[in-house]
Amino acid sequence: MLKLRFRFYAGLNDFLSPKRRQVEFAHSVNEQAAIKDVIEALGVPHPEVDLILVNGEPVAFNYPVQDGDRISVYPCFQSLAIASVSPVRPAPLSQIRFVLDVHLGKLTTYLRLLGFDALYRNDYADDELAQISSQEQRVLLTQDRGLLKRSIVAYGYIVRSHDPEDQVKEVLGRFRLQDKATPLKRCPRCNGQVIAVDENEVADRLPPLTRLHYSEFALCQDCSQVYWKGAHYRRIQHLVNRATAGKS
Repeated sequence: MLKLRFRFYAGLNDFLSPKRRQVEFAHSVNEQAAIKDVIEALGVPHPEVDLILVNGEPVAFNYPVQDGDRISVYPCFQSLAIASVSPVRPAPLSQIRFVLDVHLGKLTTYLRLLGFDALYRNDYADDELAQISSQEQRVLLTQDRGLLKRSIVAYGYIVRSHDPEDQVKEVLGRFRLQDKATPLKRCPRCNGQVIAVDENEVADRLPPLTRLHYSEFALCQDCSQVYWKGAHYRRIQHLVNRATAGKS
C-alpha cells in the first residue's frame, strides 16, 4: 500500500468530492501506478492538468508514484509561462479550433457566430470525437469526464456551465479568445467560411422584400447559405458584446 498526499488547485477542484476541495488530503493506492492514472481515478481528466509537482519537482504523466509522495496538481495558468518546466503540458496550438460533443449544439452555434472553427454533429460517437481531437489537433469540448480521460486526447476542456451563453463566455475565458472573435465570418449551420458577395450573385435566391430593404449579403463557401443583416442581426450583436465583454 502506497500512501500519498494530494493537493489540487483552482478549477481542478470542480472534479473532486467536496471534502477534498481546496485542502491537502491523504490517498492510498494498492500498487505502484503512473501518476496520470491516479489523478484520473480521483476524477480529474488529464487534459485539464497543466503542471504536476511531486515533492516540489515537476514530473510527467508516466511518473510512478512512490510511498510518501506529496503531490500538487495545477490547471492551466492564465498569466504564467510554465511550458519550460511542465513535462505534462502539450505543445501550444498554433490555432485554437474545437470539436464538441453531442450535448453542446447551442454552444457550437455561438462559437461559430463568433467566428471560431467548431466541428459538431449530433451523431458523433465518443471514439470519433477522440480521434478528431487527436488527428486534427482540436480542443475537445465536452461535459463527459470519461471522454476527456481517453489517452489519445491531448487538448480538451470540461465545460462547467449548463447555460449556452455562460458556456461561450467560459470557453473564451479559458482559452483567452475574447479578442480573437471575428463575428459573422463562419456559417452557424455548417462551420464553413462566410464571405461578402455582390447582391447580383445571390439575387435569384432572395425573398422579394429582402432586396428592397437590404443591400449587403454574405455567402457560406461550403453550404451556400445566404446571409444578410436581418431582424436577427441585433440579437447576434448583443450576444457578441456579452460574450466578449471580458476582453482586455
